[in-house]
Amino acid sequence: MELFLQQFINGVTLGSIYGLIAIGYTMVFGIIGMVNFSHGDVFMVSSFIALIFFLVLTTWLGVASVALALLIVMVISMVLTGLMSWTIERVAYRPLRGSFRLAPLISAIGMSIVLSNFIQVAQGPRNKPVPPMVTESIALWERNGFTVSVSYKQLIIIAVTAVLLACFWFLVQKTSLGRAQRACEQDRKMAALLGINVDRTISLTFVMGAALAAVAGTLFLMYYGVVNFSDGFVPGVKAFTAAVLGGIGSLPGAVLGGLLIGLIETFWSGYFSIDYKDVAAFSILAIVLIFMPQGILGRPEVEKV
Repeated sequence: MELFLQQFINGVTLGSIYGLIAIGYTMVFGIIGMVNFSHGDVFMVSSFIALIFFLVLTTWLGVASVALALLIVMVISMVLTGLMSWTIERVAYRPLRGSFRLAPLISAIGMSIVLSNFIQVAQGPRNKPVPPMVTESIALWERNGFTVSVSYKQLIIIAVTAVLLACFWFLVQKTSLGRAQRACEQDRKMAALLGINVDRTISLTFVMGAALAAVAGTLFLMYYGVVNFSDGFVPGVKAFTAAVLGGIGSLPGAVLGGLLIGLIETFWSGYFSIDYKDVAAFSILAIVLIFMPQGILGRPEVEKV
C-alpha cells in the first residue's frame, strides 16, 4: 500500500509535466492538422533557457529567494520560447501550409534536428546540472519503515499544471481568441471569410503551446536538477502519445493522457522492471488506438462530403 501511494504521487507529478507538453501538440494539431514534432525540442531548449537564467540570477545577481528566481526564470523562459516558436512557425511551417501533407511533417522533423544539434554544439553533449532548488518534503504516511512523502516541488508541479489547465480552458472557451481558434479548427476557409485572421490565430497558438512547454521545461529542471540536449526526444514522444491517448484536440484529454502515461511508467517501474516502462506505456497506447481510435476524450472524426 505504501509503495502504491508513493508511486501514485510520483506518477501524477511526472504525468503533469507530460500533460503540459501535450497541450502544445493537441492545440496545433487541432487547428492545422499537423503534428509539430519539433515541440519536444522546444521543451528541451526552454529547459536550457531556464538553467542559464537561474544560474545568472542566483550566482551573478545574488537573488537569494529561490521562489522569486523560479518565477522570474519561468516568465523569461515563456517569453523567449514563445518568440522562438513564433519564428519557427513563420519560417518552417507557414510556407508549407498549403502543400502536400508530408512536407510540413518533414519540415517539423528537420526543425527538431536543428534545435537538438544547435544545443549540442552550443552547450555541449554532457549533462548540465543545477543546484537543488527545492528540497523540503512532507511525510504523509509511515509504516513498516517505509515513508510515503510528497515534496514541495511535486506540489508545485501539480498545482501549476492544474492552474494552467484551468486558465487555458477558460481562454479557449470564453475569449475571442479561443472562439477564433475553435473556428479555425472547424473550417479555416470559412473562418477567414468571417473576418478571422487565420495566420495570426495559428501563430498565437504556436506561441501558447511553446509557453506551456517552457513552464514544463522549468518544472522539469526543478524536479530532476539536470538537463541534456537529448531530453527533448523521449519526453516529446511521450507527450505526443499522451495527446493521442487522451484525445488529440482536447485540452483536458491532453492532461488526462499525460497523467495516465506518467502513472503507467511509475507503477510499471515500481512493480515490474524499469527497463520496460516505455514498452508498457506505448503498448497501452496501441491498445487504446485499436479499440478507441479517437482517444479517451476525443470526438470521432466526421468526414465532410
